[in-house]
Parts: sequence; C-alpha cells; structure tokens
Amino acid sequence: MIFSSRFSHGAFLVNPRAWLIAGSLGLSVMAVGCAVVRDQQTVGAYVDDVTLTTSVKAKYVEDKTVDTVAIKVETLNGTVQLSGFAKSQAEKDQAERLARQVNGVKSVRNSLIVRP
Repeated sequence: MIFSSRFSHGAFLVNPRAWLIAGSLGLSVMAVGCAVVRDQQTVGAYVDDVTLTTSVKAKYVEDKTVDTVAIKVETLNGTVQLSGFAKSQAEKDQAERLARQVNGVKSVRNSLIVRP
C-alpha cells in the first residue's frame, strides 16, 4: 500500500514542470527520429526541405494557373516531388517550372497526372 500511495502522489505525477521537460525531450527525439527515418543527415536538412516545400507552395499561391489544392509537394534532400492531378499539360509544366525557380531546389520529379 505504501508503494501505490507514494506512486500516485509522486513528484512526477503532480509536477507540471516534470511533464513539460519530459514532453519537450519526447518531441526532440521524435523530430530527430523523423529526420533519420527520411534518410536525412540532420535536423537542419529536414528544416531546409520544409522551407523549400513552403516556398514552392507559396509560388503556386501567387500563380493563379496552378491549383494549389490538387498538387502535393514533398521535398527530400533538395529534390522536390510533385504529385496529384493537373487540369492540363500546361498546368503540369507550369508547376514544374515554378518549383525549379525556387532557390535551393536541386531537382524536380514531376509525377503529376493530367486529368481533363
């Protein structure tokens, strides 16, 4: 009984600071784990890829000829992958062109499918 009483009222369970520290460490480990799983060398490389993805999507928002909702953009080690559906070959080509214009993009893999 003493053990269960001490455990249920232990410092860790009632100390919000302990939960905050544990949560922060858990998120840090998950962020590093994501980078390793995606075959990236560092968390910095992951952040760079997220920045490239965001920059490509921003170009799509600025350009009204590209449907931002229908085109998925993913980036891994500077290579941008486009997937989803384009309404025309012109839209597919424009999406690739805009992605290539972003500083830091090493290459673009255009897997968009033209669906009229």
